[in-house]
Amino acid sequence: MNMVEVKKVTCKRDVSDFIHLPDYIYRDCPQYVPDLRSDVRVMITPRTVNAEHGALNVQPFVAYRHDIPVGRIVGIINQRANEKWQTKSVRFSMIEFIDDLDVSGALIEAVSKWGQSYGMTRIQGPLGITDFDKEGMLCENFDMTGSPNTIYNPDYYPRHMEALGMEKEVDWVQIRINVPKDIPARYRRVAQYCREQMGLKVIKVTDDMISNKGYGKKVFDLLNVAYEPLFGFTRLSDEQVNQFLHKYLPVIDKQLIPVIVDEKNEVIGVAVTMGSISQAMRKADGSLWPLGWYHLLKSLKWKREDNAEMLLIAVRPDLQGYGVNALFFEDLIPIYNKYGFRWAETGPQLEENVRELSQWKPLHPEVVKRRRCFCKELKD
Repeated sequence: MNMVEVKKVTCKRDVSDFIHLPDYIYRDCPQYVPDLRSDVRVMITPRTVNAEHGALNVQPFVAYRHDIPVGRIVGIINQRANEKWQTKSVRFSMIEFIDDLDVSGALIEAVSKWGQSYGMTRIQGPLGITDFDKEGMLCENFDMTGSPNTIYNPDYYPRHMEALGMEKEVDWVQIRINVPKDIPARYRRVAQYCREQMGLKVIKVTDDMISNKGYGKKVFDLLNVAYEPLFGFTRLSDEQVNQFLHKYLPVIDKQLIPVIVDEKNEVIGVAVTMGSISQAMRKADGSLWPLGWYHLLKSLKWKREDNAEMLLIAVRPDLQGYGVNALFFEDLIPIYNKYGFRWAETGPQLEENVRELSQWKPLHPEVVKRRRCFCKELKD
């Protein structure tokens, strides 16, 4: 018998099986960048939370064959997102499975039935709880190294989704650019216009400005406004903002995060970038102890990797399309050169967001990765 049994995560052994499954799936994969196990443990804690403006349900599952873990998945019901987008969707996240359609099918079925028990009528994913979690299954260029901020998966994953009757809902693409030695003339001209005619300037915030002068909240308020129309996005609550600030504030290099303010010192734009820590995370092998912290600190402070991660760029909607992004590039290009970054890669960007994608044109961009959110209507 080759029956697959899918169980809800309910005990320490289940948690351990969930966390360590990628060790088997990716044991011979040099492109895979592991998550910190402590982060995964927090993410998969089964919970029902009465979050701001709606409930949030999270339920992880592990698939077994002959008592051996062969797959995992997390089901998420984000009522705030469902209310905003007027849908009844259960999301799946953190899916991993061996190359066996019985296993992937059992995982999708488990989340589907769990979602239906809460009245959901469709399944979509991979998506996280928020738009800042990992999302989008990798669909091409599997030979490229992943990052701690994006999903990496084997090439058979999207084939399984299609075989299970799931269809494309949206695609994201990632852009790679070579860091130029000099700032392109077009950026210089537009940046000068933004300063002189629009009264805009770039500042670098400090820990004190973020923690005690409200700039952390101002930045996330901007992100909430700028990303409001984008697929699947829901506004971050104050609690979620505080969690992000508490987690990332101590380690981020503020020199790599230009913030644009107007003449009233109102935040109208932000670019969140960081040096890559992909190789450091591989050396840490999913744990900060005993030496994982050293590899990460070394990569962030002393011996940087040769590329930067451009995680996100946001501009207040009423100022989008006026070239404000040129201020980011004018600020970051010299710093990237100083830090020794030879190239940079963006985070996932919706392929239909032509305005955002067009901003890279002076830097001769190359589309290097494509990611997909799959969806399927659930039958009674």
